[in-house]
Amino acid sequence: MLVVAGLPRPGGPAEVKGAGDYVTDSDRRSEAAIVAVLRHETPDIALLAEEAGGSRAGTMWAVDPLDGTTNFTRGFPSVGVSVGLLEAGRPVLGVVIAPFLNLEFAGVVGAGATMNGDPLPRLRSVDPARAVVATGFPFRNKQLLPRYQPVFAKALVRFEDLRRAGAAALDLAWTAIGTFDGFFELGLNTWDVAADAAIVLAVGGRVSDWEGGDTWIQTGNILAGPDRVHAALLELAAQEPAAL
Repeated sequence: MLVVAGLPRPGGPAEVKGAGDYVTDSDRRSEAAIVAVLRHETPDIALLAEEAGGSRAGTMWAVDPLDGTTNFTRGFPSVGVSVGLLEAGRPVLGVVIAPFLNLEFAGVVGAGATMNGDPLPRLRSVDPARAVVATGFPFRNKQLLPRYQPVFAKALVRFEDLRRAGAAALDLAWTAIGTFDGFFELGLNTWDVAADAAIVLAVGGRVSDWEGGDTWIQTGNILAGPDRVHAALLELAAQEPAAL
């Protein structure tokens, strides 16, 4: 099990990196611990980490040391730590832990996934009308709102309900186990999606950008879920805002 040492209980002060974007000492310590292990165990693999930056090409680890920092500072335990391996821009494996919920998700594309060490079944087909779908608001990139808001509004009609917990790593991990039946968001970072998307793919889910392509690692525009829900999300995202 991946253990991130030194994380305190949720809550605490944070530095402001930008509007709605925070970093805490726990982010930095978590990242330093993960990077130290990866550099020691896999010295030939490049690293991309949220706070330190790094490579964006070839085979690389993508590290999000504390996804949901706003949640963390406010004592809301939807907080994740994720490490994913990318080859040629595609995720091949990922580990996501929720340290305050005692959950660990791991997956290898083509070989299956686990939760707390127990094998996960392949994703079941879900009627979109009965689906509960997770999302994330583009609060840091409000220029994306004209594209996001019409899809959000239509999704409220198309699906049974929506959820927004504020940590994409966990939203996608929960999609992999069927807690949520799908996920959509715009403008995420590579470290936000690399590990957790690998877990969705490992259980037979579909992951794409909003046009149905493979640019989601670069753009952070992502749709994910089992076949029928993914198809419904793609249909909503493909429509022009005026048509919604």
